[in-house]
Amino acid sequence: MFSQRLMWVAWPAFLMAGVLEVLVFGMVDPQDLQWFGHPLELSRQGVYSVAFFVFWVITLLSSGLTTLLAMSPFEVNRCPLPANERPDGCPKQECR
Repeated sequence: MFSQRLMWVAWPAFLMAGVLEVLVFGMVDPQDLQWFGHPLELSRQGVYSVAFFVFWVITLLSSGLTTLLAMSPFEVNRCPLPANERPDGCPKQECR
C-alpha cells in the first residue's frame, strides 16, 4: 500500500514539475537570473535541472500533504504490527 501511495504522490508531482518548468522558462531566460545580485554560474541546462528538482520537491510535498490529509483517522492511528507483536498502548483494532 505504501508504494502505491508513493506513486500517487510522486507521479503527479513529476508531471506538474514538468509543466512548471515549461511555464517558468517559457517566460524567463536562465542566463538573466541573479542570486543576491550576482549572475548564476550554472549553464542554462544546469538551471533547468536544478529548477526541475526544486519544482518536483515542492509539488511532491504538496501532493504528500494532500494524501496525508485524505487518510482516515483509522489509517493514521493504527498500529502497523501484528496483534501478537504490539507494544502496550498500540490500538488493538485489526486492519480493515
